[in-house]
Amino acid sequence: MPSIKVRIGEPIDKALRILKKKLDKEGIMKTAKAKRFYDKPSVRKRAKSKAARKRLKTVGRKKRSF
Repeated sequence: MPSIKVRIGEPIDKALRILKKKLDKEGIMKTAKAKRFYDKPSVRKRAKSKAARKRLKTVGRKKRSF
């Protein structure tokens, strides 16, 4: 679990911004959002396949452009 040290006189807003940046960098928020609801294995497999197709489609566009 990431932690930050808040200095005396440091605004809470700045500390929260630093904490959010650390959480985002480590991927904790992304994982928490993904595990918020249960997805059936078939739904998970379909989403994974859709993401792969999308990724391949964008890579194909980049290769063809001059």
